[in-house]
Formats: sequence, C-alpha cells, structure tokens
Amino acid sequence: MDLKNIFKNKAKMTTENTERELDMTNETLENTTNEEQNAVEEISVEERLTQELAVEKDKFLRLYAEYENFKRRTAKERIELFKTANQDVLHALLPVLDDFDRGMVEIHKAKDKNLTKGVELIHEKLKNTLMSKGLEEVAIKNGDAFDADFAEAITQIPAPTEKLKGKIVDVIEKGYKLGDKIIRFPKVVIGN
Repeated sequence: MDLKNIFKNKAKMTTENTERELDMTNETLENTTNEEQNAVEEISVEERLTQELAVEKDKFLRLYAEYENFKRRTAKERIELFKTANQDVLHALLPVLDDFDRGMVEIHKAKDKNLTKGVELIHEKLKNTLMSKGLEEVAIKNGDAFDADFAEAITQIPAPTEKLKGKIVDVIEKGYKLGDKIIRFPKVVIGN
C-alpha cells in the first residue's frame, strides 16, 4: 500500500472514531437528560404525594374533631336526659304532694296524735322519695321581691304595709325544680 492510501484509511478511521465518540457523547447526554427528567419527575411525584398526604391528613383531623364533638354533645344530651327523664312523673305527682301539704294543715287541727304522726310519716316518705329523684322546692317566701323569672303572679292586692309593695304577699302554690330547670313555677300574690 502506498502512503496515500494509508493516510486515507487513517483519516477514514479517525472520522469513524470521531463519529463513534460523538454518538457516545450524544447517548451520554441523552442518558443524563433522561436521568435528570426522571429525577425531576420523581421530585414532582414526591411533592404531589406529600401534598395529597397533607390534604388527607387534614380531612382525617377534621373528621376526628367532628366525631369527638359529636361524642361530647351526645354524652351531654344523655346526661341531661337522665336528669330530666322522670320529669313527667314528678310533675304528675306534684298535685298529690300539694294535697298532702293541705291535708297536713287540717290533720294538725285534729286531736288524734297517732293519726297525725302516721300521715306525717307518709308525707315525709313521699317528699324524701321525690327529693331523692332530684326534685327541689323553689325557695320563695312572703316578703321576697317578686321576680317573674322564678315566680308566677296570680293577682295583685293592695299591700298591707309599705314594705310589701312590689313584693310577695302570699304563696298560693309551691314551685318545684328538677336540677336547674323549674318544672312548676310558684304561684304568688304580690302587693300593689
């Protein structure tokens, strides 16, 4: 072979090697770009999953708080119901208690001490049973200032003294409450 052919072959080989190196460089660049895109995609997927997790966690916390409020509210309602469950029965027994009170006044006028003592025992037993179920008498008496939130005025009469003007002159019917709730307001007469 002659020198010209050798240089030609050498140039041809160098060109082929350069082309191969360019191809390899392009492949490396493509691989690097693909790896960077994959890394960016992985980061965006991770960020998206983190955001979705935060949204779901927020939903869970709100649902949990709502459930806790529901439990607290139903427990409070249940306690209220237990406190006032026997309200109707107690309200129905109040006229009986009133009749006993009026009867006790008349029985004390009788001369029979055994009869008086027997009826007093029954009266006290009824009162204690009702009181054990949460019934309380509304504390109101003659001479107290009239408050429409705690008493019902039946009528007004001229005040016997200046001190009783606008105040309770007489309690006609006792009032009762169950816990903090008044189930029957006392009926009173006020001085005018």
